[in-house]
Amino acid sequence: MARSKTYPRDVRERAVALVFEQVKTGQYGSQWEAICSVAAKVGASSETLRKWVRQAEVDAGARPGSTSEESAELKRLRRENSELRRANEILKAASAFFARELDPRLPNS
Repeated sequence: MARSKTYPRDVRERAVALVFEQVKTGQYGSQWEAICSVAAKVGASSETLRKWVRQAEVDAGARPGSTSEESAELKRLRRENSELRRANEILKAASAFFARELDPRLPNS
């Protein structure tokens, strides 16, 4: 099973900028050729660099999709929603417990 490798942000940004520069200057026949070349130099897989390039295009508005900022916000909101659901369940259980304890009709246990 392959382990994912985390690359520093500056390495990702420089690799993507290099791909865009090489495509712009016409050094390679296609963007994929530029990606393969830069990926070998950076030590990342071509597919990884291709994903970085696609996300950079989305962030720049050149390609449709959700931006990195939108994805991060969605992730944060999902995490917050999960925490609130957990807290709500705890409060429901506590209120049910105390309601039973304080109900004079029920025998104390």
